[in-house]
Amino acid sequence: MLADVKKNPWRLLLAINAAVIIGVFIHKVKLPPYVPYIHLVVDYHFGFIKRALIGAIVALFTAKVPVWLVFAISGTAWLATLALFVRLFQKTFGFTAKTLPLFVFIAGSPYFLKNFMHTLGHFDIYGCLAALVLLLMPAGSLLFVATAALFSIILVLIHHIHLLMYVPTIITIVVIRHYLSYGITRANVAFGLVALLCISALFFAAQFLGTMPIPQADFLAYLKSRMADPSREDLLQFAYIWYQPLSKEISDTWARLPHNSLGIPVFALLFWLHTPLWRYFADLIRALASELHRRFVIAALIGVSLAYLVMFAMVFDYSRWMSNWAVCMVLILHAVKMLPARHETPLIPAEDRKTNIFGLIITLIPRVGIVRPF
Repeated sequence: MLADVKKNPWRLLLAINAAVIIGVFIHKVKLPPYVPYIHLVVDYHFGFIKRALIGAIVALFTAKVPVWLVFAISGTAWLATLALFVRLFQKTFGFTAKTLPLFVFIAGSPYFLKNFMHTLGHFDIYGCLAALVLLLMPAGSLLFVATAALFSIILVLIHHIHLLMYVPTIITIVVIRHYLSYGITRANVAFGLVALLCISALFFAAQFLGTMPIPQADFLAYLKSRMADPSREDLLQFAYIWYQPLSKEISDTWARLPHNSLGIPVFALLFWLHTPLWRYFADLIRALASELHRRFVIAALIGVSLAYLVMFAMVFDYSRWMSNWAVCMVLILHAVKMLPARHETPLIPAEDRKTNIFGLIITLIPRVGIVRPF
């Protein structure tokens, strides 16, 4: 039995990943949900403001928001993400002994489900959830483009930074699954451009017109009225973000840059540990049957990466941005696999010693973090 595990350890690594995720969850629920909780009590009571959609939806069902609701909502989103990803992987690659290493490198990556568990309550996972739905639903009609536009609008209302975080990946999925696969017409191009214009206008409205219109003391008083336990004033310490201009966010980010840049070597190491996954992705792109498809995919990868570079310059949650960038690469990988190819791309080898070591290491890393690595 031990010899079988040494020869093909991927099932064991999958079990270890499950145990690590449980450990991350236990650790997470013991931490105060500072940023996630305040997003549940902020709504549109004082008019249109940024980062208020989730709180507005919660307000439709309850006047008082308990702390446990953070974990109930975000835990449901996490489980839905897990279920949709498993379904997508099954549809795209299938579950066999040969595809198991690829599944472990994606599902067991500290970038993905484990980091989403660590960031329970943050808004990142909703972008991934929307992209997974778009990768699974039929893409042959304008309904697909309209759904993608609706998802993008919802994401921007949840948090306007989604315009850089997941909307570029959603656009990439739409172009690959609809425009490249079913053809370009005046109607679908016009529809897509109008949708993109509306999403961009909403972003600028949220960014520059979505600040809180009342004094901060009055805002805090209202938030306390929505808390199930008003004595937990510590959970409202981030109320200032509804008053903070973009210039302040950028200046804070650049002030922290020397210290936060110390994590770059760690990010580079994590990237290197995923080499088998990135090599498979590159081979997948090279195997595409159409030169146009290859060029678009490469351009899209550059565009998505540039959007994250802008985020790095604006907001200092570097570990989250690095993790979500990697998730976007994985989502695009699944979209690319749906395009016609000249030949089948060899999967990640199951019995390569170096690959097995890399798989073990990323399995044991519990998460990447929020600001600094780990």
